[in-house]
Amino acid sequence: MKKSAIISKVFCLSLLLTFLFLPSSFGNVCTGSQLHINPSLVTQLDLRQCNIRNLQESDFKLYTNLQRVDLSHNLLEEIDFSVFKFNTILEHLDISHNRLHIINCSSLQFIKDIKQLNMPYNNFETMDLCKEFGYLTKLEHLGLSSKRIERNDFANIALHELKSVFLALEELQEYEPGSLRLLNTEKIHIILPKIIHISIFLLYDAFKSTITLEISQIQCIPCPVGQMAFITKNSNISTLILSNFTMPWSAMSRFLEGFWKSSVKRLFIYGYTVIGDFEYEPIDVSKGSIESLHIENVMSLVFEFYEHPLPIFSEMFVGNLTLSNADLTYFVCPKLPSIFQFLNFANNGITDGIFQQCRSLLVLQYLNLHNNRLERLLSLSSMTSTMDSLLHLDVSFNSLYYDHNVRCEWSESLVFLNLSRNKLTDSVFKCLPNNVEILDLSRNQIKSISKDIKLLRALKEIYLALNQLSNIPDCRHISKNLRVLNIDNNVIFSPSGDFFQSCRNVKTVSAINNKFVCNCEMRAFVSAIQAFKGEMLGWPSSYNCELPEEFRGIILNDFHLSEVSCNVYLLIGIVVGSVLIVVFSIVFTCKYFDVPWYLRMIFQWLRGKYRVRQVNVAEIHKSKHFHAFVSYSQKDSDWVRNFLMPNLEKDDSSIRICLHERDFIPGKAIVENIICCIEKSFKSIFVLSPNFLQSEWCHYELYFAQHSLFGKNSDNLILILLEPIPQYLIPDKYSRLKALMKERTYMEWPMEKAKQGLFWANLRGAIQIDLPVPEGELFEEETELHNHRESDGHNL
Repeated sequence: MKKSAIISKVFCLSLLLTFLFLPSSFGNVCTGSQLHINPSLVTQLDLRQCNIRNLQESDFKLYTNLQRVDLSHNLLEEIDFSVFKFNTILEHLDISHNRLHIINCSSLQFIKDIKQLNMPYNNFETMDLCKEFGYLTKLEHLGLSSKRIERNDFANIALHELKSVFLALEELQEYEPGSLRLLNTEKIHIILPKIIHISIFLLYDAFKSTITLEISQIQCIPCPVGQMAFITKNSNISTLILSNFTMPWSAMSRFLEGFWKSSVKRLFIYGYTVIGDFEYEPIDVSKGSIESLHIENVMSLVFEFYEHPLPIFSEMFVGNLTLSNADLTYFVCPKLPSIFQFLNFANNGITDGIFQQCRSLLVLQYLNLHNNRLERLLSLSSMTSTMDSLLHLDVSFNSLYYDHNVRCEWSESLVFLNLSRNKLTDSVFKCLPNNVEILDLSRNQIKSISKDIKLLRALKEIYLALNQLSNIPDCRHISKNLRVLNIDNNVIFSPSGDFFQSCRNVKTVSAINNKFVCNCEMRAFVSAIQAFKGEMLGWPSSYNCELPEEFRGIILNDFHLSEVSCNVYLLIGIVVGSVLIVVFSIVFTCKYFDVPWYLRMIFQWLRGKYRVRQVNVAEIHKSKHFHAFVSYSQKDSDWVRNFLMPNLEKDDSSIRICLHERDFIPGKAIVENIICCIEKSFKSIFVLSPNFLQSEWCHYELYFAQHSLFGKNSDNLILILLEPIPQYLIPDKYSRLKALMKERTYMEWPMEKAKQGLFWANLRGAIQIDLPVPEGELFEEETELHNHRESDGHNL
């Protein structure tokens, strides 16, 4: 063995030991695409193109669970199947595209459970299958190739009931007629040899050896058209597949005519290249065995023709006809009532003119016009109006639109309509068949569901994926028969939870990959889904928040907002309740501890302190001798003597009070004394009570104090409310007192002893100021004024 071959084999097998793969993945070991796993877990090995020249038992010994091995496209020249003796469950072995010319037949016993053995494209001179092939009792699929085929080559597998046999016979040079008849198989796939007369004998035997025959790579110029009757005579074929072949249309038409009168029921043609001619030639396709004709991927190399051969297909008496990817731009309406039940014209260039006013498709049930050039939905509906049996219509992947108000006439029998991948908008709901049960409008430009959908009385399934819907349709306008709703990949932001209430009959809903906004409305939608008794496809993994940004990517089922943040009434109730509780607490606290009184006292104290600072001290030293002049009723004199005076006039003489009974100058008029005392006092204190209202002199004193020169620029009045005085008890002549009590803050005498300390502190603070000490007493005795006021029952 050459050194390079040894190195190549070592390299490939070293990769085999390093890169392995699971059953779900099938890559190439030589490219290093496998995973590192335990060899006993490996079920498949891909050893293609590894330049392997020989195999050894140790190569596969560790892979006890190996089921599939691909050794194709290597350099094997001989093979001994004993290398697989430890792979007892091996089912699939591909050794095609090697250089094999020898098989160790005695070693076939080591792969006795093989189901698929693929050996074509090697260097076998003959297809002689030795008797040991009889051991392969489970064999189902067999692939072979050789240069000669003799009658007894398949004798040793004649008893095997195979499912398929693949014969790559491009290089076949000799064939003994009758050899293929020994094969017992459901399907034979033959790649025909280049020698035409050998192909004829092969086909003759193949048509009698199986029920399904596939013939590939037919290139005949000229073709043995005259031999078709000989080939198909007394054939057993029911399914015939022609793939990858090239011939003139004239030959093809004759082949079709020959197949039409054979046992073939299903004819499939894939990859037909037209050469030479492409003209219409009448053939008899009115009666025959063919029930289904499928032609796909037609390419014409003929660009000039007098009459297109297309009419021949409309003349065929066949139930199912497929012309896919055949470059059709139209199809001829059959002249006579047709037996077409299935027509598939997908992937062509058909336009709106097809089947207009065509009244011969009376039994047509399935029509597929996928991926064509249809544009007008109105023309499409008119086309179907004459098809009395049409059940299924696929016009997806076209350019359909509807912008009319004209009533659309559809076939009344239509129950399935696929309008996906078109240019339809909301107006499409004005032009839909009333009896449709399954409607596909995916990949259009629909933004909302028109109320015209209520005309679809029989609708059971509707597909609206990949549109521009911003909300879930309201089932109140949709048929009660609706069972399936698909609205995947739209722009639905805030779906309403009421949907599930209005769509109680729906069994399956899919709203995957929408742009959900996670807000309070979403809570109701999620709750409705959780209570939904039907099937919510993709829930919950495929339903995520898109907005706001902080919730993006969160699964709707995991999104939560508090009840308070979403229930306005509850929020208002909590706020109002909290405010009421706070207010009630404050009121109760103030009432219980009499806080307002303390606040007023503090305010008055601060106010007095502020005003004292504003007084010109120099002026006070010149004109003021008393801190306060006290005006009160004689009936309140006990309170003045027992409470007021002791708490204001201390032993330190820091505060001097002016009392009429002590400080009036005898001999002066009463009014003059009042004015003099007020002017020489820094403040005037008025002790208010109901008794105060009964004294005329108190009123005069109040008047003079308010209009004193000092009072023009400063607040020199201090009102002490000894007892409550309701406003209605104040006589009208005391309007000035009423005004003062409304405009000025007065001090209330507290009955509780705990409050009286603050009361006196505030009062002292209001009148506290540094005054010059008088040189002598201003008033030395009581005058007759005192006696006069005593007689009046009032003390100034």
